[in-house]
Amino acid sequence: MSDTITCDLVLFWHRRDLRLSDNQGLHAAFEKSEKVIGVFCLDPHLLNADEVAPARVSYMLGCLHELEASYEALGSRLLVLDGDPRSTLPTLAIAIGASAVYWNRDVEPYGRQRDRDVAAELRDRQISVEAGWDQLMHIPGAIRTSTVDNKPYTVFTPFRKNWSRQQKTDPAPTPVRAIDLTPSELHAAEQVGAIAVPSDVTLGIDWDGEGFPIEPGEAAAKARLAEFEAEAIFRYNVDRDLPYLSGTSGLSPALKFGAIGIREVWQATCRAAQACRKDVSASDGVRTWQDELIWREFYQTVMYFFPELAEGPYREMWRDFPWENDTRKFQAWCEGQTGYPIVDAAMRQLNETGWMHNRCRMIVASFLTKDLCIDWRWGERYFMQHLVDGDLSANNGGWQWSASSGMDPKPLRIFNPTTQGKKFDPDATYIRRWLPEIRTLETKRIHGGGLTPLEAQSYGYPMPIVDHAVQQKRFKEIYKQHKEKYS
Repeated sequence: MSDTITCDLVLFWHRRDLRLSDNQGLHAAFEKSEKVIGVFCLDPHLLNADEVAPARVSYMLGCLHELEASYEALGSRLLVLDGDPRSTLPTLAIAIGASAVYWNRDVEPYGRQRDRDVAAELRDRQISVEAGWDQLMHIPGAIRTSTVDNKPYTVFTPFRKNWSRQQKTDPAPTPVRAIDLTPSELHAAEQVGAIAVPSDVTLGIDWDGEGFPIEPGEAAAKARLAEFEAEAIFRYNVDRDLPYLSGTSGLSPALKFGAIGIREVWQATCRAAQACRKDVSASDGVRTWQDELIWREFYQTVMYFFPELAEGPYREMWRDFPWENDTRKFQAWCEGQTGYPIVDAAMRQLNETGWMHNRCRMIVASFLTKDLCIDWRWGERYFMQHLVDGDLSANNGGWQWSASSGMDPKPLRIFNPTTQGKKFDPDATYIRRWLPEIRTLETKRIHGGGLTPLEAQSYGYPMPIVDHAVQQKRFKEIYKQHKEKYS
């Protein structure tokens, strides 16, 4: 800590950084004072029952319970406010006599506006505001094109090359001790509505916690990273595409909520790269996972510079694309009842566990947009209503990539769901796991062998709701005719 450290009461506002280690803003707060009190706001905008996934809220609460215990171990505490932070946070800061409020900045449109509003309220009350960056290795604006305009990148590959050349920051130190509120300060906090971390039941969340790819909290995230670094990362370039294997890190929920710091994660990849530097195959695995982390940074960076992505397509011609938007077909897709086994297995995995394998996310997104001709925003919203790792930037980027409406130089991409199933689930292991009604079918029949209407009725599994070959041709024709308007 610096020589100018004080004992002023400082609040640290947690949002997407539910941890103590490798937390840039929290470290800065402890550089200011030993008396740092954590605070988290149950923002009703982000907990809207129609928009938020029960699995995601449940995971978040698990992280908060562990964070609460971590603060107690330091000698401090975590306060929870129920309500709009624009009013609740300044009210708390005034009540307990906080001299400053620290937080880590956000890239999303709502979060940025919320932070501006909160900062204005605090400054009006003569309370200092300190907001820095934490959730990215390189802050928005640090990685720009080399053109005269010095613009942000809109294509991944040159972004990755530039990003990879930049010096990386080490993880921030973890605080080791803190000073708690006095009894009078604690009483004042309780008087203005500070509460304990709620439970799933308290918030009315109907989620049993089954199916998370990782347990909530900082400890579980660190343990999973160590496990992944020791073995699976070296096969990631191959295993990541096979949904019947545990070939991915499972860290996406932890990165979404900041249960682990990105600098700590990146350091793990560097250690793995050093450990396998003479093994070409293993090195490919490490580099492939590093690329996935860079994709995360790319999507967050473009969301920062192009906030309109949160509302619609990046490419102009897709803004009035003639989607057919058949609600019955959409419902069949949501329920995993399309008659395409790999699509249905993936959707049932999502509905039952709050998570879906990434290869399957691409398959179901392509099917919704290109086979069913349904607006990608319908699928994007459904994912955000169910995914434990639902993140606006990554989810939006993935859906626009699949729909061909985003920042992608390839204009049209269509996956064949039958071919995808055969290639990435050759023995139908994943499909049998999630579609028990056809578990006893021969593999070749699962993969496009087809059922007669009588057999489908007997097995309780639907006939295909569309013919992929027909729909592929149909979509290409719709696309061609619409594109001519912009030629």
